[in-house]
Amino acid sequence: MELQGDNLAVVRLGRMAYGPALDAQRRAVERVRRGREDGRHVEYLLLVEHDPPVITLGRSGKDEHLLATPERLAALGIEYYESSRGGDVTYHGPGQLVAYPVLDLNRHGRDVHRYLRDVEQTVLGLLGGLGLDGRRDERYTGVWVGNDKVCAIGVAITRWVSYHGLALNVSTDLDYFGLIVPCGIRERGVTSLARLLGRDVPLAETADALVGEFVRVFGFDGATELAPDDL
Repeated sequence: MELQGDNLAVVRLGRMAYGPALDAQRRAVERVRRGREDGRHVEYLLLVEHDPPVITLGRSGKDEHLLATPERLAALGIEYYESSRGGDVTYHGPGQLVAYPVLDLNRHGRDVHRYLRDVEQTVLGLLGGLGLDGRRDERYTGVWVGNDKVCAIGVAITRWVSYHGLALNVSTDLDYFGLIVPCGIRERGVTSLARLLGRDVPLAETADALVGEFVRVFGFDGATELAPDDL
């Protein structure tokens, strides 16, 4: 499918294991690179809910922040990956909205710090639309409500193309975070939209709101939905 104008290509992967979603990111990265070379600009936002659950350890992660043994993870049906993203250890699973922006950062300031702040602003805008007072923390990347993290962010950049991204706890079973020291931060907690709002929060509606904020913050004309097979 051809994109119209300067639109963001949104690919909803549904429920998918971490490995196949990583493969989809790699295909999107290659398409962004090829588009840069031949003048056919395209940028992607991949949306996924990871199932089976997975724990990933980022480039700056410490092994001691994984509190469960491999046997315990296997018994719980949780996969484990060492990831090329920044950051420490985190959990992904059902009820969590994971977004992987694959952008040409040549078009967005060529500044990793600015890119991270823009990703945070996207989530802050979504929270504001729900009546929640989200905030940044000067010491840690991510988005917080009070003392609890609601969205973890860990990105990677290759030749100024971004991949990996953010994980927003929508209706996530927060007990699984007890298997790790989330993002390596011992003195803070984690929360979810469902806990903060005291009600069920549909993942699909949250994804729609995230797309709208992403288009606004990153200055796209709009969003075009692509099927996973178009990657």
